[in-house]
Amino acid sequence: MASPSAQGDVPTSSHWDDGAETAGKNLRQMSKDYQQVLLDVRRSLRRFPPGMPKEQREGLQEELIDIILLVLERNPQLHYYQGYHDIVVTFLLVVGESLATSLVEKVSTHHLRDFMDPTMDNTKHILNYLMPIIDQVNPELHDFMQSAEVGTIFALSWLITWFGHVLSDFRHVVRLYDFFLACHPLMPIYFAAVIVLYREEEVLDCDCDMASVHHLLSQIPQDLPYEMLISRAGDLFVQFPPSRLAWEAAAQQEANKTAASTFKDFELASTQQRPDMVLRQRFRGLRTENRTKDVLTKPRTNRLVKLAVMGLTVALGAAALAVVKSALEWAPKFQLQLFP
Repeated sequence: MASPSAQGDVPTSSHWDDGAETAGKNLRQMSKDYQQVLLDVRRSLRRFPPGMPKEQREGLQEELIDIILLVLERNPQLHYYQGYHDIVVTFLLVVGESLATSLVEKVSTHHLRDFMDPTMDNTKHILNYLMPIIDQVNPELHDFMQSAEVGTIFALSWLITWFGHVLSDFRHVVRLYDFFLACHPLMPIYFAAVIVLYREEEVLDCDCDMASVHHLLSQIPQDLPYEMLISRAGDLFVQFPPSRLAWEAAAQQEANKTAASTFKDFELASTQQRPDMVLRQRFRGLRTENRTKDVLTKPRTNRLVKLAVMGLTVALGAAALAVVKSALEWAPKFQLQLFP
């Protein structure tokens, strides 16, 4: 991310004067999101440079809260999600509170707009572009992941935080933000696909089951060749633009219903919007062999049960029709005997 002087004509003074006046109304008392924002910001210690004095860090955390609440107050159509603070803190650390407020507001109403809806439906739709991109480049890897029914939940925190939550080196985070700001809003999902493609050998060496593949992919290596991956993501965007993948993304949503329904944490993460915490808790409980086997065999059991129920339904339906037909043939004779 460039220095403030390199950002170009960014409206600052008038916006910030308005912001200071609004902030005077004590947004913290007025905002319905204040308590959640406060909790998230308090947990964001790792996003600040190591060795930063406590007083300085606490001051920045207060500024972080003010920026988030101010942007939400100015744009009531936007809804806070957990992970949003990871994006805001990046701008704050690079350009300071005043300029960060204007930049975050612009990004929130454009690049991040789909993530800030009342529901996560649009976010899930964006995730559905991941597998079609992989399929275009590496069908073998795509088919392996489909067989494992891993879905796309592993990339949720990547997408909604622009990788800020999962990368430990601030230089890499800032480089990616530069890239995403200069590109189409869907570029983060292309970059996610490039990371998966880069790790092809690791993925194919995994056991072909949801728990193993998900555990591998959710742990991003910190020594990735970022410049090469950025270049590759740009190439893939040109080669397979969103307009070309839109149909496949819609079809992917239907095709993934089985995986989504068996992976209940997807729905849980969608409501709580805490994918990182939910998944850590989930996979602590999935490390035993028996538990994993139960989870992985459940979809097959469900399909067999459905087929059995369908078979019984057809058989019972045929029997019912036969009984009705016999009754109709027998009823007139019975009526004649009762009423000669």
